Amino acid sequence: MAEFISIPVQNVPYDQPVTLSERNGCRKGYIQHREGAGIVTLKGAVNNPCAPYASYLVQYQANIAVPTGGTVGEISLAVAIQGEPDLASLGASTPAAVEQFNSVSGSTQINVPRGCCYTIALENTSETAEAISVRNANVLVTRIG
Repeated sequence: MAEFISIPVQNVPYDQPVTLSERNGCRKGYIQHREGAGIVTLKGAVNNPCAPYASYLVQYQANIAVPTGGTVGEISLAVAIQGEPDLASLGASTPAAVEQFNSVSGSTQINVPRGCCYTIALENTSETAEAISVRNANVLVTRIG
């Protein structure tokens, strides 16, 4: 298991990841992250020689808002796998005004083929295609098999 956070408010451009700090790292090296980056790498290392993949559960929670000067509309975050947002993990909110924070969350299960690596990120997928404000982001990655 590994936990990544981003406490202060950051403006995240459309189609870009939330930058994260490592709070609790993976001691076995299955989950890797460079401090201050938005991308996390999951390894397809398996203990069972017959297992075709390693499974991970990725969960997140964050507070999001339209920044001052932005256009009010639906804003959202999702887990991106290999740069492509997994819309099953979409957390969306439609604030009534700028700087009005709302909590969103989501999760997804990812199967990484044996010997491969996948990258994941918490990405701005807002319909407004503008930057959003993100604070108190928390991403939890758990190896489940």
